[in-house]
Amino acid sequence: MSSMVESRPGEGKGRLSSGLDMAGLGARLRGERLGRRLSLQALEARTGVSRSMLSEVERGSKVPTVLVLDRIATGLDTSIARLLGEERAARVVLLRRGEHDTAIDPSGWERRILSPVLPGVEFELMRTTIPGGVDAGEFAAHAPGSREYLAMERGRLRLTLDGVEHVLRAGDSVYYAGDCRHAFANPGDEPCVYYLAMELGRHRAPARPPTRRTRGRRRS
Repeated sequence: MSSMVESRPGEGKGRLSSGLDMAGLGARLRGERLGRRLSLQALEARTGVSRSMLSEVERGSKVPTVLVLDRIATGLDTSIARLLGEERAARVVLLRRGEHDTAIDPSGWERRILSPVLPGVEFELMRTTIPGGVDAGEFAAHAPGSREYLAMERGRLRLTLDGVEHVLRAGDSVYYAGDCRHAFANPGDEPCVYYLAMELGRHRAPARPPTRRTRGRRRS
């Protein structure tokens, strides 16, 4: 079943249509953070999302927008797909229509995840629909080595990469390094639809300070 990051009427904490409630999403976020040995403070520095917001999301008391969830995923060197879906280890994974996880923003744009979550693979193929006149916002730069490929299906898209605007129309495609700020907006009146393939790089581990043993050791 598909997942939606949105509040449902009468449910203050929100729920995902896959059955994974916000507490379940929060537990998965916490598990991913602790698995990377990151404190809330360290994740705040990576994402620009406040510690209080991160804490509320992990407790399941706050429903994150798609943009916030993407920033958290980026800070964890992963994708929204991994935060919403379970890993599939099979050699062939078939996802029928209606089985894709879908993140829906309150402004009306949606991000449908077409690719399965595979062990050890940080890749996401998505189909995004942005209604006319809607600005989906600016997304944070991914880790160095990340790559994104975008292909337009219909409508117009204003893609802004590190402050430089590019207007794409049906049939256009573009590649760009994922370690840049990238923003998506529909300047037209009709919905725009595009496919985006995202391959994520990895943050480098910080260099360790020299120990007493290595500090005085001579180079050979």
